[in-house]
Amino acid sequence: MDTLWDNIEKLSAVCRAAGAHLPDEELKALQVGKVAEDVGEAMHALHGLKGLTTCGDDHAWSEVQNDLVGAVIAALLAMHYIDPAGARATFDEILNRRTGRGRVVTTG
Repeated sequence: MDTLWDNIEKLSAVCRAAGAHLPDEELKALQVGKVAEDVGEAMHALHGLKGLTTCGDDHAWSEVQNDLVGAVIAALLAMHYIDPAGARATFDEILNRRTGRGRVVTTG
């Protein structure tokens, strides 16, 4: 069974092939921008859920979740674009550091 990072690596290969005509630094920047785009879509869905859009779109929490997962995938792809060999280790290190306080609170 493929792990999350196995799927990210496969998706990254497909996306890199599609963007092969662009310089590597531009691909990295565009992928970071994709994270912001997907977060914006989640926010739009949330606004629609709360009846705050002018376009009359109705949304559900499942759409917000779908867009949030899209943002997570985009962020992991961006990390893989930045450092294909070290993205997993970097993610684990940052996750451990950023969640450390929560682990201390729940165990201490």
